[in-house]
Amino acid sequence: MDRLAMLLKMVAAKPDEPFVRYGLAMEYRKLERFGEAIEAFDALLARHPDYVPAYLMFGTMLEGQNQLAHALEVLERGVAAAERSGDDHALGELRSARDGLANRG
Repeated sequence: MDRLAMLLKMVAAKPDEPFVRYGLAMEYRKLERFGEAIEAFDALLARHPDYVPAYLMFGTMLEGQNQLAHALEVLERGVAAAERSGDDHALGELRSARDGLANRG
């Protein structure tokens, strides 16, 4: 079974498991199936808004797809999530990515 099929099966079996949903989103990203990756990241963060690792990966993917406003919004939400969770390392990375994107142009 290929990785994508395995992840889809795992999400179906455990829809409330954030790590599995994150894996699915990252697999779509790796396969350059960006529309499906966006849907998977959105579904993950709708169910688990404090799943901090997803924000940086989602935001940078959106930036790479030139969806700058959406990327900035995702990174802003990530900063707030990292602040809530007390994850200082992720907070620094998210702030840096957000500020770099905000200063583009």
